[in-house]
Amino acid sequence: MANTAHAARGQSQSPQPQRRDLVKAFIASLSGTSLEWYDFAVYSAASAIVFPALFFPGNDALTGAILAFSTYAVGYVSRPIGGIVFGRLGDKLGRKHVLVVTLVMIGAATFAIGLLPTYANIGYAAPIILVLLRFAQGVGVGGEWGGAVLLSSEFGDPRRRGFFSSAAQIGPPLGNLMANGALAVLTASLSEQAFLAWGWRVAFLISALLVAFGLWIRLRLEDTPVFKAIAESGDRPTAPVKEVFTTQLRPLTAAILCRIGPDVTYALFTVFTLVYGTTQLGYTRNDVLMAVLVASGCQVITIPLAGAMSDHINRRLLYGIAAAGSGVWAFVFFGVVHGHNVPLLILGIVLGLTFHSFMYGPQAAYVIEQFSPRLRYTGSSLAYTLAGIVGGAIAPLMFTVLLSSFHSWVPVAIYAAVAAALTVVGLAMGRNSDVSEDENYLAAGLAAQAKSNDDAGQSGSSAGEPAHQHS
Repeated sequence: MANTAHAARGQSQSPQPQRRDLVKAFIASLSGTSLEWYDFAVYSAASAIVFPALFFPGNDALTGAILAFSTYAVGYVSRPIGGIVFGRLGDKLGRKHVLVVTLVMIGAATFAIGLLPTYANIGYAAPIILVLLRFAQGVGVGGEWGGAVLLSSEFGDPRRRGFFSSAAQIGPPLGNLMANGALAVLTASLSEQAFLAWGWRVAFLISALLVAFGLWIRLRLEDTPVFKAIAESGDRPTAPVKEVFTTQLRPLTAAILCRIGPDVTYALFTVFTLVYGTTQLGYTRNDVLMAVLVASGCQVITIPLAGAMSDHINRRLLYGIAAAGSGVWAFVFFGVVHGHNVPLLILGIVLGLTFHSFMYGPQAAYVIEQFSPRLRYTGSSLAYTLAGIVGGAIAPLMFTVLLSSFHSWVPVAIYAAVAAALTVVGLAMGRNSDVSEDENYLAAGLAAQAKSNDDAGQSGSSAGEPAHQHS
């Protein structure tokens, strides 16, 4: 492909998708990751306020929370399986078809959790099945993120990759917004007894509506122009997983490290605050849910804003400044939220997730541009899933264990700051954007398509000459 790409540098035009395809790709990417994070946000909130009592009963609430967060971590540990399986298929077969499978897998697992009997009904089988369903969620998510990012970014202008790829990044706050909104309505309208008996299940069951909408969008969309160009050129990898590990180790390491800080920051302000705020600071569950709800609403704006800014400012620099800020803010946040001041709690979480936004907005573009277009699905999926294990998977569990062991927020803040420092290291190891890679593939694909059309036209003319002469 190197020669083909080099030859294509003289092409001044590349195929431009229609605006309606750009919009559909943006919505398809957004809807899938919104469902993904709706599911995960409902599960994480339930891990803090429901599952300890219903699936891990005991006298010690903190121990129950630790067990519940352990099942939360399973959803991250299983992600690399999805990253390997679906990443490979995405680079070999295309983005669209893989994303349909991952969407159904995530949605089906979430719906099943909403129907799952509790420990009181079926004993130890309940937490075991819960873990298995959480495992299936994680496998689906492992293949979802990389494809969703590529779906929106490869339809868009590569010079605006930060903005277009942010479609997938809006999914977490939007999903979190919907999840916490649903939980807030349910907890406000139901008694404690009714919520624990059946109300929490409603939040899981309505995920079926999101699955239906996401499938409707994705099935109406063609595959990305970049993948079509790669397929046209005959440059699809035969063993993408092996190729990433043998030839892309530095980019893979950079992409993994850059994700740790955002994952830990997000877990701190959306998951751990539910436990810390209600058990240590005296806030009600609705107080903390409302704070997370407001902050998530702000992120729906700040994430695409940060992605767009990274198209005009050095992406790594913007990302790095936000990472450093998040590490500092962890200390400030815990220092100011004592005293049961709800407006201050809301402000603290909003600012914490704003730092997250300015890492997370540019993150998708930064991760995928570490890899060649022909290895993007595999490389970005592996980076996303492997980082999730050492970042988001264990963060809520580690926060809870540190709090239980030291009875202080200081070790929790130190943990968040170290994660931010690892992200800065990953950014220093990575490379800046190179839009020529996409443009070369697109131009080569356009040239190949034009040649194919010319050959077909010449063949048709040759076939028609005898008939013309005979007449």
